[in-house]
Amino acid sequence: MGRRQGLGTGLTHPVVIRPATPDDWPGLWPIIESVARAGETYTYPLDLTEAAARVIWTPPPPGATLVAVDDGRVLGAAKITPNQQGNGAHVADGSFLVAPQARGRGLARRLGEVALDFARDAGFRSIQFNAVVETNTVAVALWSKLGFEIIGTLPEAFDHPRDGLVGLHVMHRRL
Repeated sequence: MGRRQGLGTGLTHPVVIRPATPDDWPGLWPIIESVARAGETYTYPLDLTEAAARVIWTPPPPGATLVAVDDGRVLGAAKITPNQQGNGAHVADGSFLVAPQARGRGLARRLGEVALDFARDAGFRSIQFNAVVETNTVAVALWSKLGFEIIGTLPEAFDHPRDGLVGLHVMHRRL
């Protein structure tokens, strides 16, 4: 872990992607909060509290949250956890966030690549995303480029603030 990657202009140092520590939370919470409040890409409550977000984004092992950090600033995160318990725990679930000021610079792709390596190294056999909003075309395209397939779509399962009822894709990739 701790990989460095330059991601274009506007970043002062090479971005480091590493496991999150408690000291990263003050930088991570505003990103989570802005995504939750926008209500466009996650099924989080619009009034998600910081305490609830912390439970979601600080999973116990074998799960982990990885952060992308530039000069001490958290710019994004990837969370990998078991998708199910027991006999389904060999399949990972993933969640990804990028701060608005860091979008369009390849950071989500880099987080995805590192998260895939992390999941493989942690012993997961595949990754399943349970709820990729179909109107989030940037994410759908990225996950497709990283080898994920849409294995089903739940019609009208997400109430998008602008587009109304839209589907949620289930995406999967073997590791």
